[in-house]
Amino acid sequence: MRKNIAILEGDGIGPEIMREAIKVLRAVETKYGHQFTLEYAPFGAGAYFSEGSPFPEKTKEVCDRADVIIKGPVGLAVEKMNDIPQEHRPEVGAILPLRKRYDTYANFRPVRLPKSLAGFSPLKAEIIGEGIDILMIRELVGGIYFGKKTEGPATDLEYAEDECVYTDEQVRRVAVIAFEEARKLGTRMMNIHKANVLATSRFWNVVVEDVARQYSDVPYQSVLVDNAAYQLVINPAMFNGVVLLENMMGDILTDQAGGVIGSLGLMPSACIGPDKSYVEPAHGSAPDIAGQNIANPYSMIGSVALMFDKCLASPVEAGEIWTALFAVFEKGYTTSELGGGYDADKVLSTSAFGDMVVKIIHGK
Repeated sequence: MRKNIAILEGDGIGPEIMREAIKVLRAVETKYGHQFTLEYAPFGAGAYFSEGSPFPEKTKEVCDRADVIIKGPVGLAVEKMNDIPQEHRPEVGAILPLRKRYDTYANFRPVRLPKSLAGFSPLKAEIIGEGIDILMIRELVGGIYFGKKTEGPATDLEYAEDECVYTDEQVRRVAVIAFEEARKLGTRMMNIHKANVLATSRFWNVVVEDVARQYSDVPYQSVLVDNAAYQLVINPAMFNGVVLLENMMGDILTDQAGGVIGSLGLMPSACIGPDKSYVEPAHGSAPDIAGQNIANPYSMIGSVALMFDKCLASPVEAGEIWTALFAVFEKGYTTSELGGGYDADKVLSTSAFGDMVVKIIHGK
């Protein structure tokens, strides 16, 4: 396999966790005889200060010619973010335009915590039960985040408005992705919504249930989002399988799922479009710990595993990375934000974690 990969290190801990992900990428490249050409480009809050834009034209060109994009987290400390105009902040000026440019409509976020690692979760071991294995699929380019936004006075009244719109095509294509994944994995597909209140959710359900008729072999369940938020904490294993969510609900519940398994540092993700995709950790840039070599690179490395699986159709290589990641934890090692109650001698630095994953991949 020969591929060109755009590397957007991002801000804060982005460059240091990206280094570990690249170590793992190179290990897989060597082991399986692939050839990857990496091209780095600025992206995020730091790019605004150095280039005048969080998503500069030269970065767009790098991404346009890449086969796939690996993106780190973005954002700086609050005082620095306050110096960036709203329209140039990373969320508005970089992340949403990246998604829109490549129509990355399906966001995959695996939520995995084996029974043996239940101690990572703030929940009781009996609630974790036999383990958590959820694949959350979030619609990523529609809904309220991409709708028209209005702020300001209307006559003598101050107000703000966010428009939430979904089309049949937007809902149908992500629903097909979710049902296909559930069929492939041999699990149920659970649809999360707020159809008792929102017109967009009622429309969403009509389309999803129409798609469900084509997948009679896939068990299907529909759950209100507020009940889902409650059940995710008291009975997370009920969601084992595939979960489909619209954009804003997916943003919220995937972060809640990170809390359930103990850290957003355990939440990789892939953003899939029809022609180009990118992968990224679900967590933020943690500028308060940047440069200290203590950030957990699991999510960044796991995102590379998702890249092999979902973007490059190479599940064997993906499985190799997942096996190595979990092997680190199963050997009793951890990282600082997961370190409570664990042997201090087995708390790994960012670079040591990456080194151990590479050694396991190479069979050492």
